[in-house]
Amino acid sequence: MAKNEPIRLQKLISQCGIASRRKAEELILQGKVKINGRTAELGDKVTAEDKVFVNGKRLIAPKASYRYIMLHKPRGFITTMNDERGRKCVAELVADVGERVYPIGRLDKDSEGMLVFTNDGEFANKVMHPRNSVYKYYRVTVRPSISEEQLVKLETGVEIDGQKTAPAIVHVLHKEEGRVVLEMILHEGKNREIRRMCEAVGLEVARLKRTQIGGVKLGMLKQGAWRDLTPQEVKKLLANPLVNGKSI
Repeated sequence: MAKNEPIRLQKLISQCGIASRRKAEELILQGKVKINGRTAELGDKVTAEDKVFVNGKRLIAPKASYRYIMLHKPRGFITTMNDERGRKCVAELVADVGERVYPIGRLDKDSEGMLVFTNDGEFANKVMHPRNSVYKYYRVTVRPSISEEQLVKLETGVEIDGQKTAPAIVHVLHKEEGRVVLEMILHEGKNREIRRMCEAVGLEVARLKRTQIGGVKLGMLKQGAWRDLTPQEVKKLLANPLVNGKSI
């Protein structure tokens, strides 16, 4: 049970092993359940901070069972758990996780790479909150070529919809006729931001792959596959290692 996440009272009673949900509803209707000193009513919700008593005995909520999943998202899937238009969505790829998990952030349909899923809402907020400035690493193939001026603009920020993007780190990994592979490191996560940044400086994105979040790398995980993160990796998701001796 997450600290600030409300759940139905009968669900909590059931999770604590006191009674089934149906029996818990009967206990509530019989006036045998109290929340913070008042008699509970059917439909009440509680958080971990509430004091719940059944037949005069206080309930101790079980610790939440959190999952942290890394998925290698292929191109062609949208980052949502359901889609009214019937498009392929990432929910299909994590259907066998055994828990209801949700993506932290997103990758657009035409992008691929690392997506993290969890059922830990507080942790997801930490990863996404701008104040934590969690770096995200991308391998970006652009056309036709790239100039020093374009590199500087991408690093210092470009204007999109009247707002300047945050500074980024950009490295040229490979360069050949009509094609350049970049590593771009950002801590913002706005919709299609990299594609729009490149478009603003006259570059076409041919391929975009997220390879790392915080201190955790995608590694050799196959496209469409997922795995649980280790406890050490969960901590490293919020870590921001220096990149070539500098940070954003």
